[in-house]
Amino acid sequence: MSDQIPLSQMAMARPAGQPTSYLEGLNPEQKRAVETVDGPLLVLAGAGTGKTRVLTTRLAHIIRTGRAKPWQTLCVTFTNKAAREMRERAMNLIGPEGEGLRWLGTFHSISAQILRKHAELVGLKSTFTIIDTDDQIRLCKQIIEAEGIDPKRWTPRFMAGLIDGWKNRALLPGKVPPDEAYQFADGKGIKVYDIYQKRLSVLNACDFGDLLLLTIRLFQENPDVLEEYLNKFRYILVDEYQDTNIAQYLWLRLLARGTGNICCVGDDDQSIYGWRGAEVTNILKFEQDFDGAEVIRLERNYRSTGHILAAASHIIQENRGRLGKTLWTEGDMGEKVQLRGIWDGEAEARLIGEDIEQWQRGGGQLADCAVLVRASWQMRAFEERFIMLGIPYKVIGGPRFFERAEIRDAMAYFRLIRSEDDDLAFERVVNQPKRGVGAASLQKLQAIAREDGRSLNTICRMVLQTDEVKGAAKRGLTSFMNHLDMWRDKHHAGISHTELAEQILDESGYTDMLRADRSPQAATRLDNLKELVNAMGQFDSLAAFLEHVQLVMDASTESGTDDEVQIITLHGAKGLEWPLVFLPGWEEEVFPSKRSIDENGNKGLEEERRLAYVGITRARQSCRISFVANRQIYGRWQSVIPSRFVDELPHENVEAVSETGYGQNQGYGGFGSSGFGGKTSDSFEDLGERSSYSSPGWQRMKKTERKRSAPPTIDGKAELIASSAPGKSSFKIGQRVFHIKFGYGRVEVIEGAKMTVEFEKAGTKKVIATFLEAA
Repeated sequence: MSDQIPLSQMAMARPAGQPTSYLEGLNPEQKRAVETVDGPLLVLAGAGTGKTRVLTTRLAHIIRTGRAKPWQTLCVTFTNKAAREMRERAMNLIGPEGEGLRWLGTFHSISAQILRKHAELVGLKSTFTIIDTDDQIRLCKQIIEAEGIDPKRWTPRFMAGLIDGWKNRALLPGKVPPDEAYQFADGKGIKVYDIYQKRLSVLNACDFGDLLLLTIRLFQENPDVLEEYLNKFRYILVDEYQDTNIAQYLWLRLLARGTGNICCVGDDDQSIYGWRGAEVTNILKFEQDFDGAEVIRLERNYRSTGHILAAASHIIQENRGRLGKTLWTEGDMGEKVQLRGIWDGEAEARLIGEDIEQWQRGGGQLADCAVLVRASWQMRAFEERFIMLGIPYKVIGGPRFFERAEIRDAMAYFRLIRSEDDDLAFERVVNQPKRGVGAASLQKLQAIAREDGRSLNTICRMVLQTDEVKGAAKRGLTSFMNHLDMWRDKHHAGISHTELAEQILDESGYTDMLRADRSPQAATRLDNLKELVNAMGQFDSLAAFLEHVQLVMDASTESGTDDEVQIITLHGAKGLEWPLVFLPGWEEEVFPSKRSIDENGNKGLEEERRLAYVGITRARQSCRISFVANRQIYGRWQSVIPSRFVDELPHENVEAVSETGYGQNQGYGGFGSSGFGGKTSDSFEDLGERSSYSSPGWQRMKKTERKRSAPPTIDGKAELIASSAPGKSSFKIGQRVFHIKFGYGRVEVIEGAKMTVEFEKAGTKKVIATFLEAA
């Protein structure tokens, strides 16, 4: 099929007098992407290059030139919000005829439409229920308990996450690699998954993953049904293709067998959701998957200044797993990206607060400022600083730091140490983590306390001497009260409040509860608790800290205005933009994330670098990157080194600025004792020579930097795709291997991607296979 439509064919297809004004204003690459309608097409759309306009204009062009009716087009998005926006913009271009866009929506909503019509062919009734995450966890819990598995050690939430991961990879129970069963309950993971699927069938229900898997099964087992939809959809348009997982990929490959007219729009450099199943290789292998595919690059940026684009492009060029493009703009170069080395996290928050106040004094709006962090625990310092300065702010995509559930739980424990009669705190944590003190037992205690006019603490001690509470509830209450007494004794004996906080979180079982969860959310909650203890270290006592938090909470009420600074994670910032963007915390193990690299090796590092690219390209006018020399870890100061991404910034587009406020010979940050007496702007080279990322240790790290490998291939078969997915190892027991840190050794145990190795000098260590080489 030709990629270019002959003019004679277009003239025949377009009704007489049909205007083409919707094409006006498109740049040459955008117009080409709109008019190249036949055959497979990948529109590689860089950040801020107008991809949504191209997608909606292309849809309008197909319909207005008579190539297809609205109901003969399939348009797939990732979110309902994106679907609504696409529909609205397309309707404005198409006119009333756009009401026929019946197949415009998310992967899941379109799959649900198809399954409702053919439910009986996959063992369901058309009235099937789609269960949400909470129901999914409840069902997993029922199965886990019925199988005699300890739900505290092997949590239902973790099992639900495993099932989602397998379904993202298009793996039903019979296709899950046997070694992956050991990720849950010593090998029972696949059995629980199998029971879960059978139970869903009995309930005439499916989860969100099933919507895609059952549709794939429907098409594979019923060629006549597949043929119906191949004939129906003459053109397929896909948004954010870089975020597709394996199941979505297979779904699309099946439907693209018809006319072959599939257009995928996406940006491999903005693929940042690998942790939830997205496979960047889907977009990287587009030309191999679709014969005769054309690739059109949208590189002209309409958002950011020249220096910002150059900085982002320079960093992302370090990635090997990419198709390649370079953003440019016809606008001016603007101000250079600022790179700032700072003493510690609190100084970083002060500096950014001062910058925002200066921006506001200059007539700027607070809503035009954003602080983009790698992890939610980083938000705490900025929130407190903004509250102190009276700067209205909004946390996008989640609660404020001190409003998070895990922080409220920890604070309730601390309040009980300070005031034993704090009933609200008592009620919150008496069964958190679970101790067998259910709602009925707590209600009984509350009733007695109200009648007697005493606190729950006092009543509980009285009741434990009677038979009012029995069994598990009595054992749980006894343990809870004994722990509270022990912690209070330590507090009165003068133990440091940070050490006490660590002991409370550990000995209460709260930390173990989160560790057992094993989900990304649980890991984030653990990081937030670490940051809470760090915050406590800045105060002389537990009482001072509790009073501080109370004042913070009282002051952090709604501002009553829409003009607020935005605080958001880098993941949440994708698709958004602001004139002034702050990127704090560019240090090793913070950004790039240590966890991401440990779990995924070079693949994780490249995704972290894509996050850096996304962060920089959110800025329209000004981008300010900062790193610190010292971080507090559980109340103890540790020196840190700048992120490797700092070293990858281009000198000519970056202004390195020292923000100190310290006098001569202070050994400031990582800059040695060069004596930046206040705010000093140096050349990038000069600042780099004084920074810790030019230290011998940093240079040694660079010499032993990770080996990059080509991305795995995808050939369209679920089984082969699964074999290249995370969790597989190519090593064998007894094989001699080499590790950069631990040296030579032999493989003793293989558990998916984790391996136990007996090293010749370092002894037995558990390591990730990614970091091993065959010796």
